[in-house]
Amino acid sequence: MIIKKYIGKTQEEAISLAKADLGEGVSIMNTKEVTPHGIFKLFRKPSFEVTAAVDEIKKEEPKAAVKEEVPDFSKLQQVLNEKQFAPAPDSKAAQKEAERERLIKNSQIIEDEPGQGETDKEDNNSDIEQKLNTLQDLLEKQMVLNREEEKDEKERVVDKNQAYLDLIRKQLIQNEVEESYVNQIIEEIEGTLGHNSTLDNILAGVYQKIVLKIGSPHLIDLKTKHTKYIFFIGPTGVGKTTTIAKIASMMKLANKSNVALVTSDTYRIAAVEQLKIYANILGIPLNVVYTPEELAKLREEQPGYDLVLVDTAGRSHNNEEQKEDLVQLLKTVPENEREIFLVLSATTKYHDLVRITSIYSEICKYNLIFTKLDETDTIGNIFNIHILTGAPLSYITEGQNVPNDISKIDAQKIAKQLLGGNG
Repeated sequence: MIIKKYIGKTQEEAISLAKADLGEGVSIMNTKEVTPHGIFKLFRKPSFEVTAAVDEIKKEEPKAAVKEEVPDFSKLQQVLNEKQFAPAPDSKAAQKEAERERLIKNSQIIEDEPGQGETDKEDNNSDIEQKLNTLQDLLEKQMVLNREEEKDEKERVVDKNQAYLDLIRKQLIQNEVEESYVNQIIEEIEGTLGHNSTLDNILAGVYQKIVLKIGSPHLIDLKTKHTKYIFFIGPTGVGKTTTIAKIASMMKLANKSNVALVTSDTYRIAAVEQLKIYANILGIPLNVVYTPEELAKLREEQPGYDLVLVDTAGRSHNNEEQKEDLVQLLKTVPENEREIFLVLSATTKYHDLVRITSIYSEICKYNLIFTKLDETDTIGNIFNIHILTGAPLSYITEGQNVPNDISKIDAQKIAKQLLGGNG
């Protein structure tokens, strides 16, 4: 893997420099603004630094030193750097050294004294032949020793790399990343490691794999000719209504979109009242529908909105009748005019998340929103469910404040947190 950093006047210029050097397939690992210090800040504008990476086409020893920059993994590095990998002296190494000295000593051939007569010449020739055979044996043994030493050296290198990978594996599992996904990442990295790989190189490789697997966030598309209906589905208690209010505020205030709210969650009066409050504050309409037919009628009577955010009732994913009600509600809007977001809590157990996502996958295709990240210390389930379902990650929420406490999925930040770095 090749890792380089580029500096430009703008972030786009730095990214362009990275693509020009490493190719269009380059992955951006980190971006940051660089502010001049001291008296120079009066004369210079801030610049942007981009750290980029690309997989090497073939595995080979690096030809030149490349400055590596890795996200802040100080916590994990501290643990790893305390590890000692120098091979302890053992009897096997001592035996090899003794054997080497014996071979050198025995390989010294002493010249024969001049022979006397034919018999002496025959004896002399026989003695030389014997010594030559002995020398050949010695050389062959020396070659065997050299091969064993090369093998031992390679094993020591592999052991060091493996020790680093084992500790990284432990860190990911502690963050509740499923072991099968961890092993998959480690196996993919092992094939790219060269001899004497540094800890920074191995961490950068694992980090980059995680970033690539998470991918870019799927956000609500505002570039449409028709009104886009955004359905929010999911189990009870995950924070759908609050999430809808945050997104409505974001679209209305930041993107200047023409937004309307609809709720079909007539089972909870509190949810309807909560949306009414947000709708009044934002100055946008709120409509309550009780049946799919009412939603279809509303679509005909209220055209012209950019977005209509639809809050659905939190239903039990084990109730077949409720599942059918949701299916009929979604069918009122053509697929090309709707988007569906499955809202899940990051605090839910992985076993339950597997069951929930499996049942909703039978109903429709969806994007993923995770809530309540402020209520958990581990975020492995975000990665797990994304890999399990193949559904794109979209937004995360980290609190109850509206319109704040919501952001798009940041693959770099999640990868750093999974590896024990500072997000």
